[in-house]
Amino acid sequence: MSFLIRLYRESDAPAILDIINDSILNTSHNYDYEPKTLGEVILLFQEKIKDGYPILVAELDADVVGYATFGRFRAKPGYDKTIEHSIYLTQKAQSKGLGTEMMRQLIDIATDKGFHVMIAGMDSENTGSYQFHERLGFKEVARFSEVGFKFGKWLNLVFMQLILEPKR
Repeated sequence: MSFLIRLYRESDAPAILDIINDSILNTSHNYDYEPKTLGEVILLFQEKIKDGYPILVAELDADVVGYATFGRFRAKPGYDKTIEHSIYLTQKAQSKGLGTEMMRQLIDIATDKGFHVMIAGMDSENTGSYQFHERLGFKEVARFSEVGFKFGKWLNLVFMQLILEPKR
């Protein structure tokens, strides 16, 4: 079993669409309700690239099994040094070190671009994501009760942050 992490190509969009829609339809990890279209994913990623944000793609045995990216945390200029990231892996790709390597690369890119803080937002029941981020040095900084609603129940949102240390 071999994995590869590389930059996004538009030909990755159908596989990434499947990953995103699986999380929308089958988990509370993603608070969207409606599946995305291929056009929406392509447009979203074109915008990210245009804005200078990276999109990393994970392959496992030549299949696209995940992606990681970051973007603006909030729109006001005072937040310009803070980013929020997303990382999604298929079930097949989890617990193989691939997510950790993707995040290390994403953290390095963010640091090289001069960002100061990386934010992770997750549903409080997503303990795997919480522990994953904790292992990478993220610390919980906020817990918002009942701010989301999906699958007939209220959801709690957790924010974790990592202060990025400039390379010397």
